[in-house]
Amino acid sequence: MKIVMLESLNVPEEVLRNHAAPLERAGHEVILCTQKLSEEEKLSRAAGAEAFIIANGKLSPELIQAAPELKLISVGFTGVDHVPLELCRERGIRVCNAQGYATEATAELALGLMLSCLRQIPALEARARSGGTIAGMSSGELRGRTVGIVGTGAIGSRVAELVTAFGCSVLAFSRHADPALEARGVRYVSMEELFSRSDIVSLHVPLNSMTRGMISRERLASMKPGAILINCSRGPVVDSRALAEALNEGRIAAGLDVFDMEPPLPAEEPLLTAKNTVLTPHAGYYTREAMAVRAEIVFENVAAFLRGEPQNVKV
Repeated sequence: MKIVMLESLNVPEEVLRNHAAPLERAGHEVILCTQKLSEEEKLSRAAGAEAFIIANGKLSPELIQAAPELKLISVGFTGVDHVPLELCRERGIRVCNAQGYATEATAELALGLMLSCLRQIPALEARARSGGTIAGMSSGELRGRTVGIVGTGAIGSRVAELVTAFGCSVLAFSRHADPALEARGVRYVSMEELFSRSDIVSLHVPLNSMTRGMISRERLASMKPGAILINCSRGPVVDSRALAEALNEGRIAAGLDVFDMEPPLPAEEPLLTAKNTVLTPHAGYYTREAMAVRAEIVFENVAAFLRGEPQNVKV
């Protein structure tokens, strides 16, 4: 099999070579990638490929069409909304993700955004650097807050554990209740109750036809005055214009790691200038530890496919 990386996985080349070695010893060709490629370079590499390894860059239909022998796409990401899944289904191409590689990293960033919003850490840092003081500043504690978690998959469940350790009570909304979380005191409620009662709402759902725009203007309006919205899932889950309006009106605050598009964001993006926000450039998944784990997973996805035992299958 010809296995082609189309994106860097942000690990040292030595790590990639170590993962590729067993495949090469078994007679497979592995073409590594350690830098950003243009679309033209990707198209050139795609010719003759039977497996792609990608990260979170958009995979165009043209790239798939350029590889008529393509059988597998191993995605170094949890979400696969950047892959043309319908085309993959039509072609019978297996799509596998890197489920679980960034659970801890993303959950910890969600917690960090909560603390940054409550304690106004960016504003306090700016004060300190400019020779200012805390005069006129106000902040709050996480302990004792009610945290509402939308989506209790692996990341949402880990966030629930972390905020519980801080002394928070936890409400949750998900398609399926997790008995293990309920045993720890997490209470599953309706979306309406979660938004109206939570001091902090943290989003941890995939982007699909059901979740796109689910946090609407009306949903945002139902939040408690002064509540905080945390989004470490996908930007289009939230109506970004309605969110910017709510932030600028001072009704709520937000910690955001994701947006309607991947950073860099254009200057006209309303959330860039919205008040009461802490922004990070889609960094939730990006730690040294998580990068090492995802590299291991994407290569193991290929090995499992070759064994006839595909894992982490999305299509």
